[in-house]
Amino acid sequence: MRMTLKALAALLGYPSAELQENASEVRRVLREEQALPERVLEKLEPLLLGLDREDLLDLQAAYSELFDRSRKLSLHLFEHVHGDSRERGQAMIDLGQQYAQSGFLLDTSELPDFVPVFLEFASCLSPSEAREMLGQPAHVFAALAERLDERQAPYAGIFHALLALAGASPDAAALAELQERTPEENPAKIDEEWEEAPVTFLASAAHEMGGPTGVVARIRASNRPVERETGQ
Repeated sequence: MRMTLKALAALLGYPSAELQENASEVRRVLREEQALPERVLEKLEPLLLGLDREDLLDLQAAYSELFDRSRKLSLHLFEHVHGDSRERGQAMIDLGQQYAQSGFLLDTSELPDFVPVFLEFASCLSPSEAREMLGQPAHVFAALAERLDERQAPYAGIFHALLALAGASPDAAALAELQERTPEENPAKIDEEWEEAPVTFLASAAHEMGGPTGVVARIRASNRPVERETGQ
């Protein structure tokens, strides 16, 4: 499961030339680890084929249109759970502390609830711990899978894969509540948010997870043990 989670984190990151060059390696990892059933692997093929065949600028534009221009498809977990409420900040702190207590400190412009970062952390846990971690936001993954399916977006396959790895059905009540709170699309407001400076979480700390960039390198170095901060 470890390398499958790293591969999914890489696929969910902003498209890069490195990711394009290593799409076949990502496909190999997903199939060799055998953490996903064939029916789920097939759902990932449109995304992998797109990386193989499409122009990088087109891939980047499509990614931004999906995830940067629609709050319904935000890749920040707490955007869906807490919206703009005060609870969101505390949840962010709690998740960051959970990373730190496990020996992983985040040094990136992304927040701890950014899904690729969340998946990288989960990949460093035992399989049972990773499944439990993935199960907690399963209702968010289910909602994103449904919304992306509606748009016929190839990224839907990633969230179907996460639900399969979690091995549990999303809480029906939590999913219904999330769907009721679906944010309205307001491109003007999103543009205003983009003008703000990015937030750095624990910017001075050592980052053991690799961040959304550099995931491909970790996939290629799959035989190396994962190192943790000892605090010494």
